[in-house]
Amino acid sequence: MSTGRLPEHEQRILDEMELVLRQDRQLTARLWVLRLGPRARAALAGRPHPFTVAVFAAVSCTLLFIGIRTSSPGVVWAFALVWSLTLAGFVRVLCRWTEP
Repeated sequence: MSTGRLPEHEQRILDEMELVLRQDRQLTARLWVLRLGPRARAALAGRPHPFTVAVFAAVSCTLLFIGIRTSSPGVVWAFALVWSLTLAGFVRVLCRWTEP
């Protein structure tokens, strides 16, 4: 293969192709995700790590006991938010473990 410059018409075609590809936002996003490591890709794909779900469960339990003890609306709402995230994460992890 030659290492010289492309002929004028081939360079123009290549520039047009690059322009079209740069305008494709979905392709840009997919290529950006591919540059990330496997853990970051898993996090972006909505696949939580089991350790993360366990930490959320521990925080949920702590907020539950604090909410029972204090009856503070802020703590109860924080518990509701963290608990829903914990359940969603648990379901995602469980689905991933049961995939064939």
